[in-house]
Amino acid sequence: MAVSGSKNFELDVAEYIEEAFERCGLEVRTGYDAATARRSLNLLFADWANRGLNRWTIGQVTQALATGVAEYPVGIITATVGASGSLTLGETITGGTSSASTTISADPSLSDVRSTIDILTGVVRRSGSDISAAQISRDTYLTIPDKTTAGRPIQYYFDRQIAPVIKLWPTPENSTDIFIYDRLVRVDDADVSIDTVEVPFRFYPCLAAGLAYYVALKRAPDRVQILKAIYEEEFERAALEDRDKTSTFAVPSYTYGFTGS
Repeated sequence: MAVSGSKNFELDVAEYIEEAFERCGLEVRTGYDAATARRSLNLLFADWANRGLNRWTIGQVTQALATGVAEYPVGIITATVGASGSLTLGETITGGTSSASTTISADPSLSDVRSTIDILTGVVRRSGSDISAAQISRDTYLTIPDKTTAGRPIQYYFDRQIAPVIKLWPTPENSTDIFIYDRLVRVDDADVSIDTVEVPFRFYPCLAAGLAYYVALKRAPDRVQILKAIYEEEFERAALEDRDKTSTFAVPSYTYGFTGS
């Protein structure tokens, strides 16, 4: 019995769209069919973000802290600078500083910052030693009496604006501490049909089912209920698999009964 020996099966956006239309009993016939399905696919990714599903897009960010600066963008701001000093025309600088005198030649890009969905955990590193920083709510941060208190940060508030920021407390007391955090970011958009999708293999069925459901809402209302049920089943199965797995130990509880005479 021969097997293929390959493990590279991957659908592009056009193939997901064809699969979705076929599940709806339809065919992709026009450019608008493809365009409306791509729009639905991107909305599906937004729904996954709301469900906290994109764990394969978790990335770690290392943020150097500055004395007296408590607020930092969540991610990397990219700026293009003009020729000056040791920098060349069109050079791009990301998330750092330079001793050279620079001139920004274009508006800084906040796209990486805006792609942030959530922060999962964070630590403050000092002299190679990490301590956990606790995430606090807006109300808790607001009620801190003196937000300018200096020290080693032990708490942070994730302010979820369009361009989200982190607010640390206490305010950093030096410029040698480092804030390291894991953040959840958006899945890359499906801009054109020849794109592949930033989704791991185990999520292919979930994506196909979800897109079929979204297309049915517009093109096959008679199949909405069955396709929604299939999508939710596939989503639950995929979400159950896409989680941190740790060793757990169950300790049984025994109750002994005694009777006396």
